[in-house]
Amino acid sequence: MLIRDRLSVVLLALVLAACASTEKDPTAGWSVEKLYAEARDEQANLQYEKAAKLFEKLEGRAAGTPLAQQAQLEKAYAYYKNKDTALAVAALDRFIKIHPASPALDYALYLKGVVNFNDDVGFLELFSKQDMADRDQKAAKESFEAFKELVTRFPDSKYSEDARLRMGYMVNTLARSEINVARYYHKRGAYVAAINRLQVAIIDYQGAAAVQDALELLIDCYDKLGLTQLRDDTRRVWQANLPTGTEPKSTPKSWWKFW
Repeated sequence: MLIRDRLSVVLLALVLAACASTEKDPTAGWSVEKLYAEARDEQANLQYEKAAKLFEKLEGRAAGTPLAQQAQLEKAYAYYKNKDTALAVAALDRFIKIHPASPALDYALYLKGVVNFNDDVGFLELFSKQDMADRDQKAAKESFEAFKELVTRFPDSKYSEDARLRMGYMVNTLARSEINVARYYHKRGAYVAAINRLQVAIIDYQGAAAVQDALELLIDCYDKLGLTQLRDDTRRVWQANLPTGTEPKSTPKSWWKFW
């Protein structure tokens, strides 16, 4: 009896599997043009999950054509609008890797920057007690790097102006994030580690107001290590960028803010 019951279960499973395998894909007979049009319609109707699935199908059926590249970018955008950030970034990274000479590469870099861009940072910092530079800046750094690559490689792209504006918006928070880590090392006497993080803030985020704080802390690190020449050189740079001739303090002042 037990063996017969087990056989019945196995047969039922096989029947269900066979039924599933014979389910028809409603898009099977569609041309790539129709598939693209339907995907765009779903996207226009804010049905981003459905749109992404259709673009996925289109990518496979139009493989090796410009339409397949378009489908990859449209799919990434649909993921982004559906708040599937990880999927959007993965799709864009794949596009950038396999299509390094694509005429749409500037758009791919721009979209990657936008996907990781958090335009709520200023609002959150204003109405909360937390310095946004204390939060994990991984996404912001990836956004900044994508925009940086865009404006460096494609300075005349129609997306570069907006990328520069977004970089300016992020640069001070990213610099402060590096400085916060440097302060952590500084307080524990790990001056070399602090110097490494301060140099990142100064070199990678030039123009940020927080760079003055980085220079001020760098002076103290060099002083603690007895590197008097580097200390004095850094002090001259620090003073040259100050509106007043105030001497640096051993403990940095509070972070510069946008407001």
